[in-house]
Amino acid sequence: MDAVSEVAYGPGSGIDTRTIAAAKSVMSCCGSRGLNVQLPGKPGCCWEATAPKTSYRSLDRNGEADVAIIGAGVVGLTTAYILAQAGLSVAVLESRRIGRQVTGRSTAKITCQHGLIYRHLIEAFDIDLAKRYAEANRSGVKQICEWIDDLDIACDFEPKDAYTYTIDPARRDEIEAEAEAALRVGFDAEVLVRAPLPFETAMTLRFPNQAQFNPAQYLIGLAKAVKAAGGRIFENTRVTKVKPDKRWQVTAGPGVLAVQHVVIATNLPMAGPVAYDDRTQPRCHIAMAFRMAPHAAIDGMFIGIDEPTHSLRMGRDRDGPLLVALGPKFNTGQDGNVAARFRDLEQWVRQNLQVGDAAWRWANEDYDTADRLPFVGQPSKKARGLYVATGFNGWGISNGTAAGVAIADQIRAQPNSWASIFDPTRPSPKGFNQGAGTQSSVADIDAIPVGQGGVIKRGRQKLAVWKDMKGKPHVLSASCTHLGCTVTWNNAERTWDCPCHGSMFAADGSVIHGPAVKPLAAKKLPSMRTRRRVRRGRTSATS
Repeated sequence: MDAVSEVAYGPGSGIDTRTIAAAKSVMSCCGSRGLNVQLPGKPGCCWEATAPKTSYRSLDRNGEADVAIIGAGVVGLTTAYILAQAGLSVAVLESRRIGRQVTGRSTAKITCQHGLIYRHLIEAFDIDLAKRYAEANRSGVKQICEWIDDLDIACDFEPKDAYTYTIDPARRDEIEAEAEAALRVGFDAEVLVRAPLPFETAMTLRFPNQAQFNPAQYLIGLAKAVKAAGGRIFENTRVTKVKPDKRWQVTAGPGVLAVQHVVIATNLPMAGPVAYDDRTQPRCHIAMAFRMAPHAAIDGMFIGIDEPTHSLRMGRDRDGPLLVALGPKFNTGQDGNVAARFRDLEQWVRQNLQVGDAAWRWANEDYDTADRLPFVGQPSKKARGLYVATGFNGWGISNGTAAGVAIADQIRAQPNSWASIFDPTRPSPKGFNQGAGTQSSVADIDAIPVGQGGVIKRGRQKLAVWKDMKGKPHVLSASCTHLGCTVTWNNAERTWDCPCHGSMFAADGSVIHGPAVKPLAAKKLPSMRTRRRVRRGRTSATS
């Protein structure tokens, strides 16, 4: 079994690939609490494994454009394609490779069924807002399907029904209430006695004529269309500054783009006049893909409403069909033993479905909002020409496409009937973001197993220490470069995750995604004298 995460040990990590190869099939995942968890499956996402490689150049010089779009996920590329088709000069700036970030690691359900959303929107707001949310997502689904057909994007697109189910008879009324709400906002929803699954369910709600696809392949195909329409795409180009001037100045490495409009289509905005840190809550979920014989395959896309929640659909890689399963969400950086979640998910899957070997495993992140609506558009009148999109509550495929359409409409001064429900200036309750401290505190370096990481305290300084497969420690500042929260070691992905605002860093401290834009600073290894003093005093770092 592979013991090295593709995310943590990507290009530029500085880690010898021969060391990685030697570590494969032999390493256990030992959490900072000493728990031994042998992880099933190969680290990495099944969608990425079958997606073609991309090789767009990095931004290496100054330039100009009408619009700079930061982030090449579903929001960014949707916006870019519409604007490029309209004749605007568009530059897309992606910090890594296209299809290898949040959208490309999602469950990729092209659906308007978002759990029990419509009853919530009617009760929390009104029927008009719920109808416009439905319209936005219907439009998003339709747009994706049209582009896949018109642009001939090969992305394993399949029409599928979507199901929300419960296994608890006491929650049947919730399914029925959601069905009534869905009918009121225009969906052809149907209540079924049970879901078409190989385990018992108490009731299910079916949305017909939805779809699924490979999101990484879709993004790569859409990026080609952007380029064909005259847009420019830059990869391995991390934006570090967005500054207002006569024109917006967007800095990435040695290059600065002067633009009229900036679209920040990153997971959480990394710049701008309004901070969304306290208005959103970063959360993760883990995913696994299992080998599955054709006769055992499920038909449809499924999400349970019972805790712990699970989501299911079929997919495939080069070796054949896969069952893709997601576990329940958890706050980013607030679990000191993420590896155990993979074991729990595997156990649940094997108890309920007929699967073979675990083929893949990965984690992904999104941001929740208090009212379950994303923030999309211009965040302040003082920042004319700057747009954001964040807080998709785990439903970023249809919502993200709708967001891209809305932003493109705003830039072109076109009317949009649903954009106002995503108003990025609307208030959010104080204290919604439940930031926390590190979950990886250890007494000293000796307490950190080979291949794992932990946070130690040295005076007033907190250090993030990771040991490579040879046992050599690598020391970084444990302070997230966004706002200084102390990071947590993710013992499954082998990343440093911020428990406040969701930034993720590779084992070597390089940024995987923001809002942080700078790596964790390298630090010197504590001296033996300091280490002995720490051990003698039995001190332990606190967050």
